Amino acid sequence: MKSPLRALLALSLIGLATSAVSARTPASPTPADAVALGFDAARLKRLENVIQDHVDRKQLAGGVMYIARDGRPAHFKAYGQQDIEGGRAMAPDAIFRIASMSKAVTSIAVMMLYEEGKFLLHDPVEKFIPAFKNSVVAVAPPKGSPAGTKFVTEKARRPIQIRDLLTHTAGLTYGSGLAADLYKEAKLTHWYLAGKDETLATVIDRLATLPLHGHPGEVYQYGYSTDVLGRLVEVVSGLPLDRFFAERIFGPLKMVDACFFLPPEKEPRLAKVYGLAAGKLAPGDQGDYVRGPRKCFSGGAGLLATTADYARLLQMLLNHGELDGVRILSRKSVELMQANHTGDKYRRDTTAFGLGFWVNQDLGYFGELGTEGAYGWGSAYYPQYLVDPKERMVALFMTQLMPSGGLDLMAKIKVLTYQSLAK
Repeated sequence: MKSPLRALLALSLIGLATSAVSARTPASPTPADAVALGFDAARLKRLENVIQDHVDRKQLAGGVMYIARDGRPAHFKAYGQQDIEGGRAMAPDAIFRIASMSKAVTSIAVMMLYEEGKFLLHDPVEKFIPAFKNSVVAVAPPKGSPAGTKFVTEKARRPIQIRDLLTHTAGLTYGSGLAADLYKEAKLTHWYLAGKDETLATVIDRLATLPLHGHPGEVYQYGYSTDVLGRLVEVVSGLPLDRFFAERIFGPLKMVDACFFLPPEKEPRLAKVYGLAAGKLAPGDQGDYVRGPRKCFSGGAGLLATTADYARLLQMLLNHGELDGVRILSRKSVELMQANHTGDKYRRDTTAFGLGFWVNQDLGYFGELGTEGAYGWGSAYYPQYLVDPKERMVALFMTQLMPSGGLDLMAKIKVLTYQSLAK
């Protein structure tokens, strides 16, 4: 028979475990909760049905959908499986590779240091990372150049500014462009850095020796800009990027599972990557997030997180920089992040790009259900987030699908989320 002390200790441990789980996974809201927050429960069911239909048709292994309004969950549900071969159902606290959704975290870190007076956004990055001094730009060769000449270089018209990195107007791509062969030789041709057996400092210093593919500030080009920002955070703060994130963002926001490389004991919670090709779903590249070199902290595309983790980050932004009494950013910094910083240079789904994400400034141009002032981004692994200040709402769908085979589910999820609003 257990002693009263041992029984009490066992109950305490159970309580601690329960508390840790609840920190990861908010309670599932009921239809009544959704209605109280201004959603139509029957219309939310349409969203559920479409996601489930993609799982049933084997276009998607599984995922987790989260919607909150006024800081309270209206929908939080896991669908399908996180490991088809292992027969494991998708869990609400599954951990996902979030790739380019890492960019919002790095942009927030930069703005935190900006608020501390460490730099101005118009400061040249070479002031902090000297390897970027004397940058050159690859341009088309002039007439009469020797046969086979792919490009020539000219001096950048001005230095890369920190603001250029935040807006992807620094002239940095993911290796594509006239100087692609040089990027290939330098082993810098893809967003994926987790497998590199070298530090971020080494990678960025090598990147800085390569020609830019556009003059700073003149053209929107998606690429390594946010990885350079990650290195900037390291230089200015004096901390490795993983420690800065853990101590200054993840810890204060209680993002308990967010990290660059997963502790082995958490591997069972890591959702498996699947790819969709020719309409068939098959296991994909699982990456180096558990057993890799664990050296290169990619601020542009290297993080892992649960749905609840990332939802807390989004809620902080929606709350103008604060969550549960913890202030990460000032109201004015969040306001600046949501502004259009690219003029007419960004023309994709929306017409504007802020400091780390697209911003919907023209609903007619966007052409689907949405709200002016909403912002968000997505991921190569297919997750996507949305923050809507006017509707006081965040929406987040987490999954692991790469390649996505042209699947249009993400666009439909946004439409189905908005059509479910009743008031």
